[in-house]
Amino acid sequence: MKILLATGNEGKRNEMVEAFRVHGLGEDIEFASLKDLGRTEDPEETGATFEENALLKAKFFAGLTGLPSIGEDSGLILDACPEKFGLRTRREIGEKEDGAWLGAFLKLLEGETNRKATFYSSMAYFDPETAKTYTCLGECSGVITEKPETEMEPGIPVSAVFIPDGHDIVYSAMTKESKNAVSHRGWSAHAMAEFLKTR
Repeated sequence: MKILLATGNEGKRNEMVEAFRVHGLGEDIEFASLKDLGRTEDPEETGATFEENALLKAKFFAGLTGLPSIGEDSGLILDACPEKFGLRTRREIGEKEDGAWLGAFLKLLEGETNRKATFYSSMAYFDPETAKTYTCLGECSGVITEKPETEMEPGIPVSAVFIPDGHDIVYSAMTKESKNAVSHRGWSAHAMAEFLKTR
């Protein structure tokens, strides 16, 4: 079985594949990427929720490729400024390069004492042959550190400055197994994996 992971962010794609394997999806599923298929299109994210945007992406790329597709949409909501980021987390700051983006993000939080934040990740499945859909949402609360505590993972720079509740190290310093057990994307991947086992 081939399923398209409908994200152009290789960091997110790698995390999704790792999480699916951790949660028991076997090698009988081949996860294709947009890079593998040479697709560079990017649909406009017009949804009002993470779930709507994830399903929008899944349907868009399933329509282009004919493959069952999983879209993912994620974001960060900060207690100190809930009106920022969220559905526009990556787009809130114009910088495209990870290091510059993270620098600008931390600059916005300079002097802020309330550094609590919650990460959300929605995954949505769409099969263009049957029109079958499934959507799930994972979340993880924690705090933002004042500076990076590890090297950044490509495509997911906030992982270097986010410590999940109940832990004392940032996402990027965790083992893949530990991160998948607590992270927002790990939770949504777990739910999606359980769905895919029964489809």
